[in-house]
Amino acid sequence: MRACSGFETFTCCQDLGESNASWLETLPHMAGYVESRRGWMLIDFPVDSGLAFLAAVANSGPRDAFYVRMTHWAAPDAWDVNVKPMDVAMRHEQVESQFHLRLLQVSFPAYDLPELVRRLGEHAAGRSVAPAPADWSTVGR
Repeated sequence: MRACSGFETFTCCQDLGESNASWLETLPHMAGYVESRRGWMLIDFPVDSGLAFLAAVANSGPRDAFYVRMTHWAAPDAWDVNVKPMDVAMRHEQVESQFHLRLLQVSFPAYDLPELVRRLGEHAAGRSVAPAPADWSTVGR
């Protein structure tokens, strides 16, 4: 396990499309996924650490377009945040299936990285932004 600004992580990726392009040689059905992830970054967290990361990022900046992208699935360039159930039998095939919620994946457009880093710096310095209404017009609210 690694640490990202004090949050436990499993893995990360600077460009999902680029780093997974080699999949197409053996997994041609992944072509759509690989192409759709060009220019997108990913961080894999243990679930609790990922939730703490999201709260820290949200609370360390205004409730602006960045915030709307990270919190609402229908926003333009919305972050893709998923909890992935993991089956113990994937690694230990001799045991019965046992699913656990272990992995939280956060994927976001690379252009959000500077603001993400800025917010993590604010969080590390103990600074937060007071809650305020967000502009939800891009998601129809």
